[in-house]
Parts: sequence; C-alpha cells; structure tokens
Amino acid sequence: MSLPAVLLAAGSSPSPSPSPSGSTAVTVPTLQDAQESATNAASWVEQNWSTWLAIGLRVLLILVIAGVLRAVVQRAITKLIDRMTRTAEAVDGTSLGGLLVNNERRRQRSQAIGSVLRSVASFVILGTAALMILGAFQINLAPLLASAGVAGVAIGFGARNLVTDFLSGVFMILEDQYGVGDTIDAGVASGEVIEVGLRVTKLRGANGEIWYVRNGEVKRIGNLSQGWATAGVDVTVKASEDLDRLKATLDEVAEKMSAEEPWNELLWSQIEVLGLDSVLLDSMVVRVSAKTMPGKSLTVERELRWRIKRAFDAANIRIVGGATAAEDEEEAADPTAAVAAPSALANPDSAQSAAASPIGAQRSAPK
Repeated sequence: MSLPAVLLAAGSSPSPSPSPSGSTAVTVPTLQDAQESATNAASWVEQNWSTWLAIGLRVLLILVIAGVLRAVVQRAITKLIDRMTRTAEAVDGTSLGGLLVNNERRRQRSQAIGSVLRSVASFVILGTAALMILGAFQINLAPLLASAGVAGVAIGFGARNLVTDFLSGVFMILEDQYGVGDTIDAGVASGEVIEVGLRVTKLRGANGEIWYVRNGEVKRIGNLSQGWATAGVDVTVKASEDLDRLKATLDEVAEKMSAEEPWNELLWSQIEVLGLDSVLLDSMVVRVSAKTMPGKSLTVERELRWRIKRAFDAANIRIVGGATAAEDEEEAADPTAAVAAPSALANPDSAQSAAASPIGAQRSAPK
C-alpha cells in the first residue's frame, strides 16, 4: 500500500466517541496534523533563514570590528604612554633633569593618563557596538536613547560635584599641574603631594597631617617644586655702616658658601647682593638673593642667615632688630631717681629727707 493511501486511511479512522458519563475524550493528533505542523515549520524556516543568517552575520561582524578596533586603540595608547615615559627618562642626567618630575610621579601620571584614555576608548567603542547590535535586531532605539538622556541629566544634577571632581582631576593630570613629591599651595590646604587621584588629592602638611582635597574645590594651585625657587634674606643694619665694607663681607660669605658641599648643589645661581632694599633714618635693609633647587629655599635661607650673622660679628658690623636702630648713647641717669621719696613719718634729719629737700631749704635750715 502506498504512503498516501496509508495517510488517507489514518485520516478516515473514526474518532473516539464520547463516554457514557458525558466527558469528552482527549483528541489525539493524527499523522496528518503532524505533517501539516512540520510543513508549516519548514516553510517558516525556509522563508526566514536568510534574514536570521544576515542578522547573525551582521552581529558577528560588529563584534569582530569592535574587538579589533578596541585592541588597536588600546595598543596605540600604550605605545604613546611608553614613549612619553622614555622621553622623560632620556633627559635625566642633563641640565634639564632637575626640572623634571621623579620616577614615581612619572609612573603614576602615565598610569592615570593611560587608564583614563583606555576607559574612554572602551566606553565609546563598546557602547557604539551595543547600539548597532540592537539596531540590527530591528529594535527601536529612540525610546532607549531618550531614557538614557533623561537618566544622564538626572545623574548629572545629582552627582555634579562628583563629575566636577573627576573632570578637574583628569585635566590636572593631563596638564601636569602637580605630581607626587611636589609641594603645592592649593588654597584650601598646602603641603607635599603624596597621592594624585582622579577625584581626591592627598597632601601632607607641615605638621604631618594628611589633607584630602577634592579636585573640584581647587580654584588655584601654586606649585613650589617646579622650575626653581628663590632664597631671599633681608639684613637690617645701622645707617652709619660703611657700604663698601658691608658689601665686601656679604660677597665673601656668598663665595664661600657657593663653594662648599652640599650648598653648591642646592644653589642654582650665585648668591647676589641686590643692594639696599630700603633706607630709613637710622637703619637700612640690604637684600641678598639666590636661585635654589625647588623646595630648598628655606634651607638655604637659614644657612645664609647663620653665615651672615657670624661674618658680621667677626667684622664688627651690628645687625639691628627693628626698622629703627636703637641709640647707643643713653641719657644721663638722674641721681635722685633711685632715691625713694620720704614718707610723712620719716625722720626730717635723715639723709633721705636732706637729699629730697630743695637746696634753698637746706641753706636756710638752722645749724
């Protein structure tokens, strides 16, 4: 018997009759129903397989391109950071070496810049790839983008301080405003930088305290460790001092200090006697200045004051303490200033009473 005859016979078989109790029996699918379902499924797959294959290939292509592009961009960022580090290390030991930051600062700055650039590149590439994949599945992106925009505005208003701190930290690192080991004045706090982050900068103050300064709160920065520093000492002497002898003494101190260790390394220029900073009635101020290594100006100033004081003592040059020098000549003391005035009950014939009484009264006194 042929297959159509078998299917026809199976299709013409009587269906189960209702039970005497009135309940309906479960209808058993026939071979004809199974054939129709399989035919419909095959036709649906045949009609849509090309569409699904195209979507799958498109998604796969998007993922491959995104992965390759992300790897290329990150590799380029890594090479850029390595080149920056090698360029800074190549200048060490030259005349510009003292103007550069130390190894820890270079390492931390390079890591921070590389991390920020890699994160931004990954976010842009992968976010764009995700949107393209959703578009490949015929998903309407307009509501999603609108919701993301509203959420971004809400987060921006709610966490505006955090965003401000982050952006300020990024630009501080990119512009190399300060780094680890620098001594800075950030307005709200000052001290030595011990850690630079994208949101918070840690400073160690003069008394050992640690300040946590948010990058968004820093409105101005005074970096005391970049370039060079200036050590300035003001010496106040009497106006009657010989200027030539005074300058010769200061030049001797400057020449001797510049030739000794370790001051010859801390001093980046000769100690100069700039001249008279001010002249008053009985005093004058002489200004002495020199360029020093960054952060070493206070050390040089203390040593310079020490040497100037010893040299002036040896040359018999007097240093006055205020704007006006004290007079050497003292007024003659009153001989009666140390004599106490006699009381009313004192003996009128005592020496105190005689010394305190007027001269005319002493002559008219009975003998």
